[in-house]
Amino acid sequence: MKILQLCKKFPYPLKDGESIAVTYLSRALHKLGAKLTLLAMDTTKHPVNPEGWPNDFNHYEAIHLVKIDNSIKYKDALLNLFSEDSYHVSRFISRGYSLRLIQLLQEEEYDIIQLETLYLAPYIPTIKKYAKGMVVMRAHNIEFEIWDRIAQHTSFLPKKWYLHHLTQKLRNFELAQFPNYDLLIAITERDLQKYRALGYSNPAHVTPIGLNIANYMADDGGFYKNLEMSFIGSLDWMPNIEGLIWFLDAVWPILNERFPHLKLNIAGRNTPPWLFEKTFPNVQIHGEVPDAIEFINRYPIMIVPLLAGSGMRAKILEGMALGKVVISTSIGAEGIDATHGDQILIADSPEDFEAAIEDCFGRGKNLVRMGQKAQVFVSDRYDNYNIARSLLNLYQEMLVKV
Repeated sequence: MKILQLCKKFPYPLKDGESIAVTYLSRALHKLGAKLTLLAMDTTKHPVNPEGWPNDFNHYEAIHLVKIDNSIKYKDALLNLFSEDSYHVSRFISRGYSLRLIQLLQEEEYDIIQLETLYLAPYIPTIKKYAKGMVVMRAHNIEFEIWDRIAQHTSFLPKKWYLHHLTQKLRNFELAQFPNYDLLIAITERDLQKYRALGYSNPAHVTPIGLNIANYMADDGGFYKNLEMSFIGSLDWMPNIEGLIWFLDAVWPILNERFPHLKLNIAGRNTPPWLFEKTFPNVQIHGEVPDAIEFINRYPIMIVPLLAGSGMRAKILEGMALGKVVISTSIGAEGIDATHGDQILIADSPEDFEAAIEDCFGRGKNLVRMGQKAQVFVSDRYDNYNIARSLLNLYQEMLVKV
C-alpha cells in the first residue's frame, strides 16, 4: 500500500503531541508493510533542521519539504476581519506546496492521501483533480473547539470578540470540509461522536495516539525522595501557555503554602523569555530540554493544567507510560478513559489540585502503585502497532470496495 502523508510541519523532534502522533503511527505503518512518502511544510514557526534527524528516521520512502512563511502578520490578520476565509487556515496555503503536491501525484499513484490535521484541507481539490487515491483526514483535534474554549476563558472583551470571530470562521471551514473526506480518522471516540453530531456522515474510524511502549522505561526513584512535579509542553501553543499561567497564578500559591517542600519543574519548546524573568517560589524553569522522556522520568508527578484543547494529549500518555502520577484537568484528560483515583487524578480547580497533592502525600510510598497502574493502562490500550494494524486493515477493506 502506498500512502502519501501531508503535514503542516515536519514531524520531528518529538517534542509536541502532533509530531508524536504522526511519527509513531508512520513508523508502525511502515513496519507493517506500507510504503509512505512525506510532503511536509518547512515553516517559519517550526523550521526543519535536517542535521537533527535521528539515524532511525527512515520509515519514509521519500521526504519532500517546502518552505512556507506562516508567521502571523498583523496587516493580514486585520484585513482578514473583512473576509469570510479562516485566518488560521489561510496561513498554510502555499502555491509552492501545491505545485510540489501536483508533481508527486503526477509521478506516483498513491492508494491513500493522508492529511494530518484540518490545515491541509485546502489542498483536497488539487488531490481530487490529480489523484484517484482515497482522501483521508486525520483530525488531531476538533480545531474550532480549541479556539472556542480559549475565547470562553478570555476576559478582555476586544480580544474575546476577536477570538469568537476567528473561531466562527474556522468552524464554518471545518464543517464545510466534511463531504470532501473519503474517511475521517478521529483521535478519540469523544471527538468522533462530536463530529457526527455536527453533521459528518461519511465513513469514520477512531485511531488514538499510540506509543512504542518499548521506548518508555520507567524510573521509580523519584517516588522515594521528596516529591517533585513536572510540566512539559510546547509553550508556543496557546492552550499550554494559558493553562500554565492559570496554574502559576491561581494554583501554585495555594500549593506552595500548603506543601512548602513541593517543587515544580517546567520545561517546554519555545519557552517565552518572560517566564525565565519571573520568580516563583520552588519553581525551576528549564526551558527546552533535549530529551522529553528523560525529563518526565525524573519527577514522580506530572501536571496537565489545560483549560482549552481538543483531541488527546500525547504527553499524558507518555507520562503514564513512564509510570508517573498524572494530575490533569478534565479537558486535558479528554479522550483518555483512565479512572480518577486509580490510574490518574483529575483536578479542575485550585481546590481540586490541593486535594490531589494531599492524596499523593497521603499515599506515601504506595503512590508508586498508581503510576504502575497507569503503565499497564497505556500498554493495554495505546500500543502503537495494534492501533496501526487496525487502521491498515480498514484501509485495505475500503480500497477493495472502491
